[in-house]
Amino acid sequence: MPEQDFIIKTKIIHETFDDKREIKYQIPIQNLKLKPHIHQEGSIFITENDEIIDLELQITNFTEEELVKYIELAEALYETNNKHVSIYIICPNTVDICMNECEIKSEADFTIRLASITENPAQIVLDIIKNKLKKGEKLNNNDLHALSMMPILCKKEERNYFRKEYFKIINTLNQLLIPF
Repeated sequence: MPEQDFIIKTKIIHETFDDKREIKYQIPIQNLKLKPHIHQEGSIFITENDEIIDLELQITNFTEEELVKYIELAEALYETNNKHVSIYIICPNTVDICMNECEIKSEADFTIRLASITENPAQIVLDIIKNKLKKGEKLNNNDLHALSMMPILCKKEERNYFRKEYFKIINTLNQLLIPF
């Protein structure tokens, strides 16, 4: 993971969720070898106490089904490490939170916290990608996926702008790959 991404994500954890634990490193969720049916899209971090933090971006309404998905993930992460698991979910203000806060019974030791943000997640993605390109960094598959998701992350009336930005970046990348 590029250092800039690590800095941004740990800053979100520290500031948005007021979690001051030192974060040692990020590991690819695939390295945890979870069962295939378990949600595996977040960013997994290991803290100074070897506890797990999972940072997620929720782009659909937060329903009972979504909560169950995150509980299953928290329990699976706890089983792999036997240490506390924190699931932190960023919800843009375009997402409806259809659940009330409630106690969750489980043998696993975990917390799930949501934070609603007013920033446009599509603009955040676009800014991160443009910054990487400006610095000459290569985009990875996660970057390209996030870039392609921008029109889904924004308001309907902003979709064409983000599609145009997506097409500009992809076209620029393709031109760099074609030898003259």
